[in-house]
Amino acid sequence: MIRIFALLAAMVAVAACTAAAPDEPLEDLGTFKLGHNIVIASKVQMVPGSREVSQKEWVDILTNEVDARFSQYNGDKIYHFGISVEGYFVAPGGVPLVLSPKSVLAINVTVWDDAAGTKLNKAVKKFTVFETTTADSFLVGSGHARTREEQMLGLARNAVGQIEDWLVEQRKENGWFEPEQGSAADLGEDATAASAGQKAAAG
Repeated sequence: MIRIFALLAAMVAVAACTAAAPDEPLEDLGTFKLGHNIVIASKVQMVPGSREVSQKEWVDILTNEVDARFSQYNGDKIYHFGISVEGYFVAPGGVPLVLSPKSVLAINVTVWDDAAGTKLNKAVKKFTVFETTTADSFLVGSGHARTREEQMLGLARNAVGQIEDWLVEQRKENGWFEPEQGSAADLGEDATAASAGQKAAAG
C-alpha cells in the first residue's frame, strides 16, 4: 500500500472534491442521526517522506470534523460510524514546478444501524482522499503553501465530504435512512395527506 500511496501522491494534480466545511448546506439523509463516532488509527502506515502525524492527531481531527458535520443531522434513527485510518502521505516541501507531491489519506468506513444492531455496509467502504489543490499549492506544492495542520484539516474535511456523498448515494440506490413502515414519520405523512384530503372534500 505504501508504494501505491507514494505513486498517487506524486502524480495527482487536482483534488477530486472540495473540502466539506461544517457550515455548508446539509444533504437529505432522511432518518440519519449520528450516534457513536469511533475513529481508530492503530494500523495506520505513513508513506516515507511524509510529514509525520501521530495516531492521536488523526483520531482527534477526524473525530472533530465528523462530529462537526454529521451531528447537525437530526433524524429520528441513530447510526454509528466506525472509521479506521489506514495510511497517509502529508506532502513535504518538494521542489516547486518539478516535484510537488499532493497529500493523500486512506480510510475505511463502516456504518451501523443502532436499532437493528447490524452493519449497513457488509464490507468496509474504502476511501482514498486527496487534498484540494489551489493555485498556490499547484505551483509550489502544498508542503510550501500550507502548514502540516492545514494539510491535515483539508484531508479530514475532504474525507467527510466523500463520506457524506457516499451516504447520499446509498440512500438513493439502496434505501438507507428511509423511515420504516408504520414509523412516526410515515404516520405524520399519512395524517398530513388525510387532512389535505378532508379539506379538499369540504371545499
